[in-house]
Amino acid sequence: MTNTSSAINVTPEAAVGSRRAGGVRRAALVGALLLSVPVLAHAAMIGKNEPARSLTLERLTELPASQRAAWAAYIKRSQAQMQQDRATLAAELSPGQAPPPPPEAGSSHMPLDKEASWYAGPEARAIADTIVSFQTPTGGWSKNQDRTKPPRLKGQRYANNAEHMALDDSFDAPVDRFWTFVGTLDNGATTTEMRFLAKVQQQLPGKDGDAYRASILKGVRYLLGAQYPNGGWPQIYPIEGGFHDAVTFNDNAVAEAAMILEDVAEAKPEFAFAPVALRKEAGAASARAIRPILDAQVVVDGKKTIWPQQVDPLTLKPSSARDYEMHSLASAESTDILLFLMRQSKPTPEVKAAIHAGVAWLKAHAIYDKAFTKVSDEEGRKLIDAPGAGPIWSRNYDLRTGKPIFGDWGKSIHDDVNEISKGRRNGYSWYSAGPQKALDAYAQWAAANP
Repeated sequence: MTNTSSAINVTPEAAVGSRRAGGVRRAALVGALLLSVPVLAHAAMIGKNEPARSLTLERLTELPASQRAAWAAYIKRSQAQMQQDRATLAAELSPGQAPPPPPEAGSSHMPLDKEASWYAGPEARAIADTIVSFQTPTGGWSKNQDRTKPPRLKGQRYANNAEHMALDDSFDAPVDRFWTFVGTLDNGATTTEMRFLAKVQQQLPGKDGDAYRASILKGVRYLLGAQYPNGGWPQIYPIEGGFHDAVTFNDNAVAEAAMILEDVAEAKPEFAFAPVALRKEAGAASARAIRPILDAQVVVDGKKTIWPQQVDPLTLKPSSARDYEMHSLASAESTDILLFLMRQSKPTPEVKAAIHAGVAWLKAHAIYDKAFTKVSDEEGRKLIDAPGAGPIWSRNYDLRTGKPIFGDWGKSIHDDVNEISKGRRNGYSWYSAGPQKALDAYAQWAAANP
């Protein structure tokens, strides 16, 4: 393993990021992760967000020579699989034939909490058929699609209508707006489809369930192929560049992938049909996911803190995402990571230390007597005094100071949520009580893990 511990030397002279010459847009975005400056006494813009670095063959010189072959093979395999996905879709149409309209964005409608009998019924079967039809040749799924809609037509894109997407300088501007998120873990995609199909196939032990079981196994192989050599997962696979290549803790992507593979490995009832050899592969992959999580925990002045939203795939250092998502300490993602680590049946001393440190950091940064709430139709939400309220936590914290930070349009970074634009302030969960879930779980976990 590369020495990828996310240690940060917090001295006034510390440089958090580095800049390199730019390359082809998105395919080779390089640059500093974030320009940090000391927080001022009054509300102020304290920095400028910088783009994440893509995973490219050229970057592999940053790794020890012994690790480059595995990463080069991964990148080349990803490129070949994207070409295969594109070619497979194109082959569904006759020369000159116009493709059907792309699927529209919408809520997914894949409930996982119904009575078992519901998954044997026609409504669930119809959803399952649509799910199978939208599985990419590589084995994943796109996101934000209404699975109650009819199955995919021949030649219909796997991902949503993207005609409105602008190809500008935004960090999330796709290289190809007509081919993006074609296989992703974002917003719970792929793992949710697999879990829904698993519930349906349980009610169909005969050949009527074979198509669903085959789709699940294809999804397992997708997750195995998408996993990085260091054990993490990108947001999108085949990889597309930019922040999508980062090891993604946002939306609990890494943990969800690891947990479903763990369920397959342990032959949980809904996955008991998986072949023994594939279960062994799934177990090994799930176990490998622990390593990048431990290495990505940010260390400040020699002390473990919490985790970022996403980290660079090669260095496991904090990475930016969208324009207003800085590289930072992230309370929501850290909550999900802590819950995942506490799920481990035989935690190592290193895992225990990570949990103790992460929970201690969250306890120390709990905010009381404040509320992030609507104050008026004109202003929307603001952080206000609210005696007796809390605890709440900021979504993002500065890596050096541990103080809340907030992103706005134009990639600017601020130290006061009330000073950012109304649209950005109201369009993101800048404060929440979510980390309390980790603290509640920790009380029981700590008693069992002295």
